[in-house]
Amino acid sequence: MANLGEMVTNIGEIAKKVPTISPNMKNKQVDEIFTKNPNMRGIVVVHNNKPIAHITRTHFYQKIGTMYGYNLYMGRESKLLAKIDPLIVDYLQPITEVSKLAMQRTEEDLYDDVIVIQNDEFFGVVSIRALLMKFVEIQVEFASFLNPLSNLPGNHLIEQKLKESLELPQFSILYFDLDFFKTYNDLYGFNKGDKVLLHLTEILKRNIQQLGYFLGHIGGDDFMAVIPQYDIKEICENIIHEFDETIPYFYDQAHLSEPHFKVKGRAGQLELFSIMSLSIAVLTNKEIKFEKVEELSNCVAAVKRKCKKVKGSCYLINEYELAT
Repeated sequence: MANLGEMVTNIGEIAKKVPTISPNMKNKQVDEIFTKNPNMRGIVVVHNNKPIAHITRTHFYQKIGTMYGYNLYMGRESKLLAKIDPLIVDYLQPITEVSKLAMQRTEEDLYDDVIVIQNDEFFGVVSIRALLMKFVEIQVEFASFLNPLSNLPGNHLIEQKLKESLELPQFSILYFDLDFFKTYNDLYGFNKGDKVLLHLTEILKRNIQQLGYFLGHIGGDDFMAVIPQYDIKEICENIIHEFDETIPYFYDQAHLSEPHFKVKGRAGQLELFSIMSLSIAVLTNKEIKFEKVEELSNCVAAVKRKCKKVKGSCYLINEYELAT
């Protein structure tokens, strides 16, 4: 299975070699090159191995084809018909980034090839067709790694992010889990249960993803975030406050107001009804250096177990005891 790094391909990996010319080449010779290569979209003008301009077939023949164009340009230097400000990108730039730059060009230049350099020297070009096809391929492949309900990164991308976090000087891993979610599903059905998960997703996006931090959906009612700092108390408190304030709207008022209302619990026995709450298990590398993702997973799971024992919504930080 591909990883995220493989999906975000460098633009240089799809670049093609094309002929280049010097700035002093005459337009008559450019015309000969285009004539001999009918599928060639453009020619790169290079000086000292560096691309300085781009002659596109369309632009070239638009100028040559005017009333006096042939006589005016054909015997003169090619630089007169070259575009002197083409889009030039580095070999290592991601395709997703180059796609945005290409689409920001003027309408006249929109379909021009993208020129690629490596170590500041000309390497090749990428056609807009090839760029867009690869971009769509990346988007489709990336979508396969997203949770289908929340559209957040799923387990594969979460694991990759956890691996990356091991190299961070500071990190906090936040594991979110709903209490009494199964009971809610049994009582109201999976359709309403999904609405609760989407509601929680929006809360987490506002408080984590929109701040630029990683947020993933493990599955069901389990979510995970990675924040490259230790100061996360305010984030946890804001999430819990927003969740506790809004979750009653997903219940029938009769169930909330009946003190003796009972539902079937996890063990299959009737127990007093409890409204959903949110547990946030937090693990940081403030006191211990983790070497493997498995160590992170074991420790955060231990914090989660302790957090689940607390009645109501809560968050616990680094409170874990591993079995020996």
